Amino acid sequence: MSSGSVSKYQVPKWRVVIIYGVIVAVIGAILFRLVNLQILTTETWMDQAVDNYTQTIRDPAQRGIIYDRNGIVLARNVASYNVVITPANLPDDDGDIQRIYREVSELTGVPAGGPVTDETLDFAKLFSACIPGPTIADMVALGASLAPFTPVKITCNISEELARVIGERSVDWPGVSMEIEPVRDYPTGSLTANVVGFLGPIPATLQDSYEERGYVTNRDKIGYAGVELSLDDILIGRNGLRVVQRDVAGEVLRNLEPPVPTTPGNNVVLTIDARLQDAAEAALADEISFWNTFFGTNRISSGVVIAMNPKTGEILAMVTFPTFENNRMARFIPGYYYEQLLEDPRRPLVNNAISAELAPGSVYKLTTATGAFNENVIEPGEIVETPGKLVLCERFSPNDPCTEANSRPFVDWIYERNGVINEAGFGALDFFHCIAYSSNVCFYKLGGGFENEIEEGLGIFRLGEYARALGYGVKSGIQLPGEEDGLVPSPQWKRINTGENWSTGDTYIASVGQGYVLGTPLQVLLSGATVANHGKLMQPTIVREVQDNEGRVIPMWFNPEDFSLSQTPTPGGYQISPFTPNMKWDITQTSMIKEFSCEFGYCDETGVTKAVDPASVEAVRTGTRLAVTDSLGTLHDVFLETYPLATAVAGKTGTAEYCDDVAREANRCQFGAWPTHAWTLAYAPFEDPEIIVLAFAYNGGEGGSVAAPIVARVMQAYFELKSIQAAQVPGG
Repeated sequence: MSSGSVSKYQVPKWRVVIIYGVIVAVIGAILFRLVNLQILTTETWMDQAVDNYTQTIRDPAQRGIIYDRNGIVLARNVASYNVVITPANLPDDDGDIQRIYREVSELTGVPAGGPVTDETLDFAKLFSACIPGPTIADMVALGASLAPFTPVKITCNISEELARVIGERSVDWPGVSMEIEPVRDYPTGSLTANVVGFLGPIPATLQDSYEERGYVTNRDKIGYAGVELSLDDILIGRNGLRVVQRDVAGEVLRNLEPPVPTTPGNNVVLTIDARLQDAAEAALADEISFWNTFFGTNRISSGVVIAMNPKTGEILAMVTFPTFENNRMARFIPGYYYEQLLEDPRRPLVNNAISAELAPGSVYKLTTATGAFNENVIEPGEIVETPGKLVLCERFSPNDPCTEANSRPFVDWIYERNGVINEAGFGALDFFHCIAYSSNVCFYKLGGGFENEIEEGLGIFRLGEYARALGYGVKSGIQLPGEEDGLVPSPQWKRINTGENWSTGDTYIASVGQGYVLGTPLQVLLSGATVANHGKLMQPTIVREVQDNEGRVIPMWFNPEDFSLSQTPTPGGYQISPFTPNMKWDITQTSMIKEFSCEFGYCDETGVTKAVDPASVEAVRTGTRLAVTDSLGTLHDVFLETYPLATAVAGKTGTAEYCDDVAREANRCQFGAWPTHAWTLAYAPFEDPEIIVLAFAYNGGEGGSVAAPIVARVMQAYFELKSIQAAQVPGG
């Protein structure tokens, strides 16, 4: 071979360079990757490795119990028994597994199922736990594919007897066991549902905030209504925390950190007396049933009863009819039942005691009377002529001429005396008997004036001041969700909302609680309570105290502006635990009545405020007492003949014309024959009242005939319960 020839085994240098270059690059990449994994990003990969075997478990906290003022349980936690199967613990033999499925199916009624296919698994994925549909085989197979050591719920909330049977048989059923979980139970059910409320799943809109606080979506439940909602932060407790190590199959091996125990929710004692609540519901339901039977139709569709201690603000009973059964919401909210409640025009899910805005009718005359007396529109001995009808020259501005076109009749209510129907009015009345007889014509004149008899009248501006002083036009701040503020109308409000000027006729009908005036039943009750309590308006409350799980009272303040709770005083808040009477204001001491300078129908604020003369409140109280003691008083027959009480009672009735969507659809909004709501409020004992009761009946007719008997029966029940309780106390 010559020196210039090239061997066929000789590799070109460029190939060697490429090969070594590739080798170096691969080794370099491997080294870089090793350095990156083991040095540069060690913590990241170690964290991921830890996450792979670490699981955070939130143990559910026990929700607080709700009691009435006497210790009767209104909401509690009871054991719910669930049949569960842990896939990893089932036998290895398919025949044994199928035998277990069949035997469990025979006891529970859940289909055992056949061969598992992709189609059956897809079908099982559509259902949540405890919802009937999939077979046992499908549910277990689905669970095994996700986490074989996690128990699969086969059926839930079975009876205690069946739970015992399955518990005994589970010795022969590897993988089958009983799971016990707490479920909310309401022993008083629908009786207190509007106050207590119910629970539901954490909604998507609140999911992030609750998860940040350690709660589990699709497992933990929160309040949806009543005090379950408004006091949810007190009742819900705090979940426990366990950080555990698990293997690839999901089996828990050990705790990685010291577990944090659960903190049970605090208990709440309400001011409600369940016994009086029961009596109030029975009185309301019986009266509605009686009148509906009498008229041969479901004339009265709904109603409200509220009882309160006017000196402390404690709500003793709060009934709305119809209501709902909150036990049906215990495990999950049935879709068909919830839709049924939503579509009911009577709004059973709504607490109408605080949410219904209604024309108060003649009970609003307490407002007009207080203002008229305090503004010297009428003197104690002054006589007002009350014919059966008067004709008003209705003006929208002071310069409007008086013509036949703007002459409007205003009539009084027709009463019966000694079997004779009187359409001629009440004749000459003093201030006290205007209240006792509830003369519309008298209050038309007191509110809006009339010709030369009462030249000015109270007027709509001053009427609004006294209405707000008695509790209208603003939310009370009670610890219940859904409260409305009603409406105290004004000329400005009418111009903005209707595009029309205020008229003298508007003032007339506002003076008797009609027209644009709206109030909730609770506001109507508070107006009467202010008068009954000699001018002091107490903060209404539904909470008596908050206790920890050992019965110790926890100081608590409630802020009605944002429904926040605090263990320290907060601006705008008031103490709810332990119970302390909170006075909102005293109209005889607090300068809250604005003074106006009025001329030619136009009024301007003077910048001066004043309180109400105590004599004005006492004059109104005298009129409410005469409503019972005078033979023609609107409450005389009920409280002195039909339901006589041993204590002195005073009060006011109301009959309010209305025209809402329901009446309009029934073609009942006929001028001169409007349908009417029935109202009555009464308090006792007269000199030092300890209870005031309000009853409202939707489309009930006259308050003295329909609502007054309800109030009387509730009062009887209250004093009977008081006597029984006194007899049970040694030396009582």
